[in-house]
Amino acid sequence: MNPQAKLICTISLLLGTTITLSSNHWVLAWTGLEINTLAILPLIAKPHHPRSIEAATKYFLTQAAASALILFSSMTNAWHTGQWDITQLTCPTSCLILTAAIAMKLGLVPFHFWFPEVLQGCSLTTGLLLSTAMKLPPISLLYMTSQSLNHTPMVIMAILSAALGGWMGLNQTQTRKILAFSSVSHLGWMSIILIYSPKLAMLNFYLYVLITAAVFLTLNSIKTLNLSTLMTTWAKTPALSAMLMLTLLSLAGLPPLTGFLPKWLIIQELTKQDMAPAAVIMALLSLLSLFFYLRLAYCATITLPPHTTNHMKQWHINKPINPLVATLVTMSIILLPISPMILTTV
Repeated sequence: MNPQAKLICTISLLLGTTITLSSNHWVLAWTGLEINTLAILPLIAKPHHPRSIEAATKYFLTQAAASALILFSSMTNAWHTGQWDITQLTCPTSCLILTAAIAMKLGLVPFHFWFPEVLQGCSLTTGLLLSTAMKLPPISLLYMTSQSLNHTPMVIMAILSAALGGWMGLNQTQTRKILAFSSVSHLGWMSIILIYSPKLAMLNFYLYVLITAAVFLTLNSIKTLNLSTLMTTWAKTPALSAMLMLTLLSLAGLPPLTGFLPKWLIIQELTKQDMAPAAVIMALLSLLSLFFYLRLAYCATITLPPHTTNHMKQWHINKPINPLVATLVTMSIILLPISPMILTTV
């Protein structure tokens, strides 16, 4: 891709996200979402492969439909109340339409079918953007309207997302699809707590971004797109493969790693809100996700190829690892000790 075009797309992504995050008016927020959508499309279609073109088309159609629903929701609310302010969403019909639109933007069940297909069709770096940066504007809109949203649809979508995100990831062999279903599952955890504790939902999102970025950048460093190539990485980069295993276990939410913190706090908050059955269901559904994280970790560290691999012997001085990868991996593993400080602020 032309460096100037890539720079324009990156600046547009930052601009669109900033506009949505800083706006109080629905039309401005919608404009920021549209700028984001148009800026990411060239990055998705960058490989010039039929699969990536198909992914860009699917992404555009889904996001265009969701944006139209957001505009329709805000216009309906303005028609009933005369308010264009994001926090003044009081019309029940508008709340339901907005919930469906944001769920489509994020990839929540039952609007999740586009996300694994799009992620499979783009590169790992673009997949990282789709899984993290592109989720921030829609989640910020949910954060601003959290007091107006209907509890029942959000809880149902959250439980279904955690269930289907774990269940549909069980039989996958492509790492990008596994990470896509992982994203759907984590969005379920964010959605179920958003109404009761928006700050806790944002904490969950930030830690999810941190750990997912570490996983994507590590996979990009070792050039791994499926489980069969993941099995050969231990022979090439044993240290990075070991770190990948710990990062994946952190993403699964195992103590004493960083990813355990948001799940622990969410289950605690749900119990305080008399949602103990939902907390138990979410905890049990996280076992589904744990299975495919363990399978990824097993392939990365314990499994060796069944036969001799014909690849060129690498020189003993490997290419130096990006410092960003090292920093993110470290934070993904050892941030749990700061939990007492977080408990006093959330």
